[in-house]
This record gives sequence, structure tokens and C-alpha cells, in this order.
Amino acid sequence: MNPVFSRRSIRKYTDQPLTDEQIRLILDAGMCAPSAGNQQPWHFVVVKDKLMLQKMSEVSPYADMVSTAPLAIMVCGNLNSQKYPDYWMIDCSAATENMLIEIASLGLGAVWIGVYPKQERTGYLKKLFQLPDEIIPLCIVPVGYPAEHKEPADRFDPAKVHYEKW
Repeated sequence: MNPVFSRRSIRKYTDQPLTDEQIRLILDAGMCAPSAGNQQPWHFVVVKDKLMLQKMSEVSPYADMVSTAPLAIMVCGNLNSQKYPDYWMIDCSAATENMLIEIASLGLGAVWIGVYPKQERTGYLKKLFQLPDEIIPLCIVPVGYPAEHKEPADRFDPAKVHYEKW
């Protein structure tokens, strides 16, 4: 099945580690995303260390699964590489979605954990990872082999589609 339609938020993972090739494919997919003016403001922090994964899981009450994932990728935007101010969030979101689709196509599971614009969350991660001032965390994507299965969801809603005018 097409990974766009089969992708689901997976919050339970096995202990099996990802290969370097899988990680590279995921990051490559993220970097293939479109960006305003081709600015590509994204940076990715790949975390495998169990202690750091545990600390990352404390960023919000919705991030518990980070501590049990074999890997997490923090997607960040670089304010200094903006050609068009405030588009870094859109660009990094496109990169995140590309990664989620690639993760699904590899038979892996992941979930998007929002960090930005919550100041307490971005501040926590900036301090934890010693990020430069111009680097802003957008989200965390824990990744692993799924320890749960979810059926594809049919989310098409014709009531949300408008042709030619509202």
C-alpha cells in the first residue's frame, strides 16, 4: 500500500536498532522536501543515546514514547538561513512529513511530537542539546520497528473540499 495512505502514528517500538542506511534514507527524504526559495533551513539532530532519549521524553507529557524508541530525530530550523522570514516552520514541517512517509515505506514506525511554538519545550531542548540561538526545534520524531499495528485510516472528508468557491 502507498505509504502516504498507510502511515499511522506509532508510539510503541521494539528494541531492534535501525541501520545507518535506514537513517540515511530517512534524512535524505527530509532533505528532499520543498522549501521557500530553496532555503532549506532544516537541521536534524539524530539521537540514539538512551540517556538523551530519556531526557528528550521529558519535554512534554506527550513524549513518553521517545524513551522507548531506539532512535529519535529532532527537526530544527535555522533562522539565519531564512530568505523569507517565518517560512522555516513550513519548510521543516514538509521535511518532517517526507521523513514520516519514508519511515512508513521502510516498514518502520514513528510519530510527530510537536515542540514549537511552546517556549518551555523549545527552551528545554535548546538547553539540553546546547543549540545555538539561531536554531529552533520544531518537533521530535521517535523512530523504530513497530511493536503495534494500526490499520490505515480513511480520512477523506468531502465536506472539507470546495470547488471554485466556498
